[in-house]
Amino acid sequence: MCGIAVVHDARPEAAAPDAAATGAVMLDALTHRGPDGRGERQVGATWLGHTRLAIVDLDGGAQPMTSDDGWWVVANGEVYNHEELRADLAGDGRRLRTASDSEVLLHVVAAWGTAGVARLRGMVAGCVVGPAGDVVLVRDPLGIKPLYWARRGGRMLAASELRAFPPEWRPAVEEFPAGHTWTPAEGLRPTTDLHDDPAGSGGVRPPFRTREAAVAAVREAVVDAVRERMMADVPLGVFLSGGLDSSIVAAVMAREAAPGTVVRSFSAGTADSPDLAAARRVAAHLGLEHHERVYGGDDVLDVLPEVVRSLESAEPSLVRSAVPNYLLSALAAEHVKVVLTGEGADELFAGYHHLRGLPADELAAALVTGVDVLHHLNLQRADRVSMAHGLEARVPFLALEVLDVARRVPVEWKLLGEDGHEQAQEKALLREAFAGWLPDDVLWRRKEQFGDGSGTAAVMAQRAEAFVPEGYWADERVEGLPAARTREELGYQRILAAHLGGVRADRVLGTWPET
Repeated sequence: MCGIAVVHDARPEAAAPDAAATGAVMLDALTHRGPDGRGERQVGATWLGHTRLAIVDLDGGAQPMTSDDGWWVVANGEVYNHEELRADLAGDGRRLRTASDSEVLLHVVAAWGTAGVARLRGMVAGCVVGPAGDVVLVRDPLGIKPLYWARRGGRMLAASELRAFPPEWRPAVEEFPAGHTWTPAEGLRPTTDLHDDPAGSGGVRPPFRTREAAVAAVREAVVDAVRERMMADVPLGVFLSGGLDSSIVAAVMAREAAPGTVVRSFSAGTADSPDLAAARRVAAHLGLEHHERVYGGDDVLDVLPEVVRSLESAEPSLVRSAVPNYLLSALAAEHVKVVLTGEGADELFAGYHHLRGLPADELAAALVTGVDVLHHLNLQRADRVSMAHGLEARVPFLALEVLDVARRVPVEWKLLGEDGHEQAQEKALLREAFAGWLPDDVLWRRKEQFGDGSGTAAVMAQRAEAFVPEGYWADERVEGLPAARTREELGYQRILAAHLGGVRADRVLGTWPET
């Protein structure tokens, strides 16, 4: 995981020193994403910059990196099937210089063009530049890794975070679309059929015919995804909220870890939060080395401005859940460089309370939408607050193979009745898939929003006056942002506008759902 910055100038009069000066300022804003190293390179009309968080091939993975035939790459993320792709690339005559998974992205584009990007499995945002000046931008299908860009007057700037763009460029900044590549010649091209064939199996596979088959397939896909995401040359751990999803990830890690390996778990919450108690129960059951961050109202207020700035969003539910994640990331970064999280399971298996009572067709549509907007919501939070502390967060439930299996589960098996209904338990099929892996009281524990279960929402509600003084506030508008729905949201918007003035919310922040 890293930070990248790109300056591409197609103008005939383009001067490398100008590109390098702009790029260096952009890269300065991304130091937190890569505390282990910094690299810069002018390649023809394109300047490439990289701040490195060293995870794989600690000695040989510095970027920008190049190939024997003059291709260059900067990348942020992880390619989990890089060993498999290496063998195929070697068969095509490509010689890889390092053991870095990022180098595979370079050779995939060099050997197979933009179409080859669909073969990558993982989370990646990057830029590849060819010896003839070809420039290719890439972002993974779900947008797990962030990427923004701006084009103006023959120039293109791209970066991992909004803060990297010079103020005069901010009105032009857009989110680079998830699951796409871009070249000047081809324009934007999709890489993956995310909803009908996410795993690239060559066709739409039919729904499961029996619940038993679905349960077995879900278990196998999740276990494989967690195992893949344990790939690292550095210590890793797990964010353990005490809820179902992170507890399943922790249980799989405990089983898959090499003999003698310590699996570290991390939790955060107020002293009396139910999440902390549940997380302790899971950690003890699995034999994890458990770490906690207990915080109070003053801690929330102390970090809140930096949380909003790091998050690059003012959406209240996102901010509430980001505060404990921010504090949790600070704790985890003292012990590990990589954590696995439970993000994505709710979107795949209907875990949210607002989905209760929906008929099958509406639930199916809501789940599709939930996956589509993840990169504006939970994935944005997971990336930003972890990377604020130089920590990489991995999301096994969002492996494309898990998406494909979840897609094949008939929506009728995901339906949720109203509270008190016999079909009221959310994610029942996922729970069945891991029966015996966790204590029953944890496996069948009802879901709470992280900001609620950690105790943060109550603290923030009590301290709302710290964000916006009392009085008539509803007519106040923050330029570039939608009308605030609450006094709390207006406070977050003020913080965000002071940090990212000029950025247009409709271009980069997505549509915030009413919940």
